[in-house]
Amino acid sequence: MNNFDLAVPVLSRGKHRNPRKGACFMEFASYLAGEPWSDHPACTHPLLAGVARDVNDCTTDAGRTRLAPLIPSVIGLTPDDPHVVPLVTAVCIQHALPVVSQERQYILAVALLVAERNLAALDGRPFNSLRTEAQEALDAVPAATKWARAFTARPHRGTPDFARRTAPRAVSCAVEGISQACVPNPDDRLYDLLGAAIAECRAWMPVPAPVARRESVEAQ
Repeated sequence: MNNFDLAVPVLSRGKHRNPRKGACFMEFASYLAGEPWSDHPACTHPLLAGVARDVNDCTTDAGRTRLAPLIPSVIGLTPDDPHVVPLVTAVCIQHALPVVSQERQYILAVALLVAERNLAALDGRPFNSLRTEAQEALDAVPAATKWARAFTARPHRGTPDFARRTAPRAVSCAVEGISQACVPNPDDRLYDLLGAAIAECRAWMPVPAPVARRESVEAQ
């Protein structure tokens, strides 16, 4: 594969040892960022990279080419604000809840409630308060929401690490659920989900400090 081939990527599922074996979304991102070949490059927020890998693998071969133009947009998105993980998780779940199987709805409703509680703590809001987007998503699946509220109200041993365990698993469940849902356009839904996750990360990037104008020091 030469540089021209890489400029017009042909994405495929899974992890690849080198470009000659193929490439996934994040492997091409590592190449464009000038990093060592990897599907876990440092140029992208870890959870967003996970979303991209999941969407890459769950999109059909016919639909995957459409993802390629999004690759440059994930490079450099490495916000470190603690809001990012629960918000990206919530965005993915909100896209998935209306269409995934009932079993997945129960799992995702729990994860969304936990994400919202993380956000409430960060924002200084009441423990069980919900953002409008999350409330609307949960209202669409009342049975799953009722069960999730009861489940999260029970005492549990230990507290799973939300960023390292709960969030990535919830994202994967959401993406896989959409790909297996009985809807006519799963590839379009996955594309929109990835685009929304990218936009959420971009919104939390630090604003660059303005560059001070250099004053003229020419002698008069």
